[in-house]
Amino acid sequence: MITHIKGVLVEKNPAFVVIETAGGIGYLVHISLNTFSQIKNETDIKLFTHYVIKEDAQLLYGFVTEDERTLFRLLISVSGIGPNTASLILSSLTVNDTIQAISSENSQLIQSVKGVGAKTAQRVIIELKDKIAKAPIQIKDKISISYNNNKIESLSALVSLGFQKNAAEKVIDKILKEENSSMNVEDLIKRALKLL
Repeated sequence: MITHIKGVLVEKNPAFVVIETAGGIGYLVHISLNTFSQIKNETDIKLFTHYVIKEDAQLLYGFVTEDERTLFRLLISVSGIGPNTASLILSSLTVNDTIQAISSENSQLIQSVKGVGAKTAQRVIIELKDKIAKAPIQIKDKISISYNNNKIESLSALVSLGFQKNAAEKVIDKILKEENSSMNVEDLIKRALKLL
């Protein structure tokens, strides 16, 4: 129904933004942390949206990119995953990480999201693996599955140890770029721990 909203950013916090349109109407739009971090300090913004109607509420979810919205729609098509859980997944993992986790059947990474259990993670992989391959989503980092699995497993381990996801990911990417892209998970974690 509402495919996007463009207007003045009136309020911004990690869970939602308020956008005032030309007609003077303020829309409360729920966002993921990924979208929150990409908005920066812009005053005029455009978000791609997904409109959800429930028995007791009408909610608008917003995304900086169409890829994130496409992935959100795929996630909510999975049995047992509602808009809040899908938004939580997109707050915990990037679009690329989520797609790679599904493609490489890395249920551990999906399970690392708070509130997602083993059965739900498996269901996400089973129901979305083929759909992801056909979806019009651009993966920014075309990387091999083994490289990606090592990165994902290392990142998951570092996050579970209490490190910030973004900081840990930057360190892992730096190691893989500068040192040895075929480094195994254990060595990658050990090296990252020295740099964090």
